[in-house]
Amino acid sequence: MQAIEHQLLSVNGITLSLYACGPANGRPLWLLHGFPECWLSWRKQWTVLAAAGYRVLVPEMRGYGQSSAPSEPAAYDLITLCADIQAAMDVLGQREVCVIGHDWGAPVAWHLALLEPERVRAVVGMAVPFGGRPKQ
Repeated sequence: MQAIEHQLLSVNGITLSLYACGPANGRPLWLLHGFPECWLSWRKQWTVLAAAGYRVLVPEMRGYGQSSAPSEPAAYDLITLCADIQAAMDVLGQREVCVIGHDWGAPVAWHLALLEPERVRAVVGMAVPFGGRPKQ
């Protein structure tokens, strides 16, 4: 079992609870949980991914666990959820990442890739089909 590190980051006007494991210099791999899951949903994947050399980062998404839970529904729109992860990547100095999202985490992962094509080098969405680029 990989040692799990925990930290609270101040990002995008909230506190984001973040769990991490794997080599500190490993390629960053973000695992985004869905609804009504939590960071622990990824427990069977993070050990294998960390052993493969990835720096596995698993946030408690906004509204879950030790992360802030704003009361206004508008605080949970897709772009704001992306901004939470983008700001965490900035704080951690991550210039290239991989992102995997499950359920509600999948649209967040896809939109991160759309918003950050230079930073998000690989993206995986699970359990929810890609709905296409948003209308402008």
